[in-house]
Amino acid sequence: MAKKRVEDAVTELVKPITDQHSFELVDVEFIKEGANWYLRIYIDKPKGITIDDCQVVSEELSEKLDKEDPIEQSYFLEVSSPGLERPLKKDRDFEKYKGEVVEVKLFEALDGRKIFEGELLGLIDDRIVVKPEKGSEMAFDRDKVALVRRVIKF
Repeated sequence: MAKKRVEDAVTELVKPITDQHSFELVDVEFIKEGANWYLRIYIDKPKGITIDDCQVVSEELSEKLDKEDPIEQSYFLEVSSPGLERPLKKDRDFEKYKGEVVEVKLFEALDGRKIFEGELLGLIDDRIVVKPEKGSEMAFDRDKVALVRRVIKF
């Protein structure tokens, strides 16, 4: 089964579990690293995710995966928090973290740079808009962006 179809099928299986426990389903990744495949489920909640939260989702999802068997090859299942510097992927992420400092990494350099940092102003017409500390607003086409993540400064 294609990577995207696996992610979609697993999303359908895990969403009722995360909803039941009032967790946010942040992302589902099915990725090959070296010789191994990994199915990664990222969950969150307002006060943060605990190991027990991850265990509950892992056990309940494992049962469903064993029953439905949507993945042909062997893989490792990992359930975790997305972390403080979580990547922003979904439209709701860009709304939720508006006003926070983010790092934008591009696939190709723009004016000799691939990495930009600034306050997230939002997602406007499928463009990620940030305001650097010095300078004017910048808008990046979403399909040109490799990664957007929160920046936590201590």
